[in-house]
Parts: sequence; C-alpha cells; structure tokens
Amino acid sequence: MLELTPDLLIRAYAAGVFPMAENADATELLWFDPIMRGILPLDGFHLPKRLRRTVRARPFEVTVDRDFRGTMRACAAPRPDRPNTWINGAILESYCQLHARGLAHSVECRRDGRLVGGLYGVALGGAFFGESMFSTETDASKVALVHLVARLRAGGYTLLDTQFVTEHLSQFGATEIPRAEYKRRLADAITRPAEFHCGDEAALLERFLQSSTQTS
Repeated sequence: MLELTPDLLIRAYAAGVFPMAENADATELLWFDPIMRGILPLDGFHLPKRLRRTVRARPFEVTVDRDFRGTMRACAAPRPDRPNTWINGAILESYCQLHARGLAHSVECRRDGRLVGGLYGVALGGAFFGESMFSTETDASKVALVHLVARLRAGGYTLLDTQFVTEHLSQFGATEIPRAEYKRRLADAITRPAEFHCGDEAALLERFLQSSTQTS
C-alpha cells in the first residue's frame, strides 16, 4: 500500500483522483475517479434569497485558514445523519501537510469564538477541490460556502470540484459532467494562475453579493 503523502495527493488531484477511507479507523484508502463528476460552476452559482439575507446579516465571524486542522476534525466528527467518517488519521495528517505548503485551505464560521461551521479543500492552480463541510448551527456551512465561492471568483479560479452532487449542493447549481469533460476542464484549470488569499473578506463578499445570481 502506498504511503499517503502530500506529493502523492498532488499527483492524484492533478489526475482527477481523490482518496477516501471506509471509516476513521481504516488503515487502507480507496481511490475514486467517478464516471460522472460533481462540479459547482463558479460563474453560475445560485444564491437563494433567504441565504443571501442571512449572509448579509453576518451572524458568524468568517475566517480563512485560521484553524485548518480544527476544521478537518470537525468535518470528521460523527453526526446523526453520518455516524462514520471517511477521514482517517492518514488523511488528516497529509492534508494538514498540504495546508502547510499553501495547497489546502479552510473557511471557518465562528459564533462567540466557537467553531460552528466550515469547510476545507485542496487548491492546485485555478482548480479548487472541495473536500468536506460541517455545521453545528443553522446555515453555518452554507455561509462558509458562499464565502469560498466569493474568494475563488475573485482569485481567478475556474473550477470548483465537489466530487459528487448532493441535494444540499444542487440548490447552489451543482451539476454532474462526464469524466472526460471533467478532466479536460481540470487540465486547463491547473495551469492557470490563481490566488486564494486575494483580499479582505468583507470586500470580497460584498463584490460577490452584488454580482451573484439570486434564486427563490
């Protein structure tokens, strides 16, 4: 079995492949290259009106890369709808090493200093690979997603990979494309320059809200 390292992860993502474990205690990894791949079009992100109002009300303190490990751990924590996680120890440590290299990022939502929602993913060139999100308060993960999309659009990213399409993501415009089309877009995206840390959070969000598509 190959040791999971940051360099292996970089090669895998550049080829369109990503790992998951069967559960937190699993010592082996499964590698996925789906026939149909989920993406969230950055230029066609649908922002529901109710969520737009929530984002504007700023119920959470939103930060970027302040607690990557804590965000990963929260994503891996058991939930009523998902008692088991695909994030094992090897995945946690390897992605934290990617973060230390500036190739993985987190968006965090806090209430009164407590981490109550967030997400994390991997960035290569102009491609961002969303890995997981969590929420312990209503709309916290959704707010984190809006902030992520605002940052990706401002930073020059062209591809937001969601791996699969869920009901949760479909409300924002997530769709599936065939593997060959995904890899064509991926090959183009990873060659493009992009910057994750591309500006002030409030300014990026306001610019995004002014340009975003609203849905009911």
